[in-house]
Amino acid sequence: MPPSSSATRNPGSMREEEHGGMEMDDLAGSEPAQVESHGGGGGLVETVLQPVRWVQMLCRELGATFVAGVVLVFGLNQGFAGSFFRVASDYYWKDVQRVQPATVQFLSVFFYIPWVLKPLWGILTDVFPVRGYHRRPYFIFSGILGMSATAVLAMGIGLSVTSAVLCFVGISTAVAIADVTIDACIAKNSIDKPALAPDMQSLCAFSSSLGALIGYSTSGMFVHHLGAQGALGVLALPPAMLVFLGFYIYELKKHQHNVKEKVFYKLSVAVKGMARTIKYPVVWKPSLYMFLSLALSISTHEGQFYWYTNKEPPNPGFSQEFVGVVHAIGAVASMVGVLIYHKIFKDYPFRTILFFAQLLFGISGFLDLTFVLRWNLVLGVPDAVFVILEESVSRVVSRVRLMPMMVLSTKLCPPGAEGTFFALLMCIDSIGMLAAKTNGAIVLRTLHVTRTDFSNLWLAVLLRNLLRLSALGAIFLVPTADQTDVLLPQSLLNSGSTVASASDEEETLLQLGKLSSHTDGE
Repeated sequence: MPPSSSATRNPGSMREEEHGGMEMDDLAGSEPAQVESHGGGGGLVETVLQPVRWVQMLCRELGATFVAGVVLVFGLNQGFAGSFFRVASDYYWKDVQRVQPATVQFLSVFFYIPWVLKPLWGILTDVFPVRGYHRRPYFIFSGILGMSATAVLAMGIGLSVTSAVLCFVGISTAVAIADVTIDACIAKNSIDKPALAPDMQSLCAFSSSLGALIGYSTSGMFVHHLGAQGALGVLALPPAMLVFLGFYIYELKKHQHNVKEKVFYKLSVAVKGMARTIKYPVVWKPSLYMFLSLALSISTHEGQFYWYTNKEPPNPGFSQEFVGVVHAIGAVASMVGVLIYHKIFKDYPFRTILFFAQLLFGISGFLDLTFVLRWNLVLGVPDAVFVILEESVSRVVSRVRLMPMMVLSTKLCPPGAEGTFFALLMCIDSIGMLAAKTNGAIVLRTLHVTRTDFSNLWLAVLLRNLLRLSALGAIFLVPTADQTDVLLPQSLLNSGSTVASASDEEETLLQLGKLSSHTDGE
């Protein structure tokens, strides 16, 4: 395993003004301290204290407000809000707007557009600072946008389908901007401290799963008592916390000079850097695999949701509260998946872990097929028990499959354009998920799966499972390197570092010049 790259501070520290942050809290952090290994004894107390020490280590190495930002974005905005949104929005389209399942999947394609535009958000955060800040203003903007869209959706009476879609797109845009902003910080830290890259993804995944547990546990209750539209009003809280994060996350303010010329120069560098980086086989090959893995897993979610909430026999007819409970149990399983990855699989080579994860992903899908065909009743397993089993297995496998993909993505980002390039990779993934949604909608419509007719739903699920397994044919595109290895060639790392250093040096010289002028004038 290569040693961690040194995250040295810029020599011209006089250029940096610290606003609203903690003095010892740096997004890049200092050189990683050696984490002590606590062996033997301790029993239960040691087990309880271990995650606490782990979080303390991350706060020490990466900065406390960075860790808090990850928890707020992934835990509250993506975990809690995402899970709550999933249940409430499903019932909103089914009970309030009363549209067909295939139509819902077509409409959900629009929700992915903000995620496809992640390179744009990445460019904005990398090269368009606001009052000297690259990250803070975008957290604030995303929070205000999310609160506004949620308020209109929750309080609007008789909203048309078009208006509702626009509100959902606004909520999705807010989450996407916050996501790409914190991703830029994560990608930078992954390059500065590659040994901590798996730990950062574990923090993201655990926060997301814990938030999802809370969201799923409460969503059914809120939908039952407030209705689907009223329950969506709860989603105003997470973006409000983004505004708070924007004011308090630690970021060094940079003085701006020759703003227009510098912005266009950095924009040109970012675009050329993306074009140059994506041409490297070590970059485009795993990117292509991740796209295929996501695109080939077509979505049949809406058809299955309409089926298992349909009250007419022999359909399961699950209640709103039970749907929330099932998803909550799935969130717990997702956290188990995080622990399994963190404790067992984070040291496996990329190709090995992704091969077996994709294989299990395809096989686990046959549990859905068993449920839809009602074979679980033939085996004497009640619907409630079987769907909890299916959800748990699916979540564990999905989490173990996703996390090495995220680690791999952070390893492909060149220095100086971390946010922009990571956003490009996430854009490729979003296009894959958009394709999965679109193709799933086409399959549901072709097989005539409607609000009341589910006779061909099993064919859609079977096709989905076979396509998942077909992605294994592209596993050769994934590198055999370990998850802590540096994947980018040294020439690319050096060129990125040179651009970043030149920009920093220019900023430093300007500040020194200003200081000298001020001193001479006294």
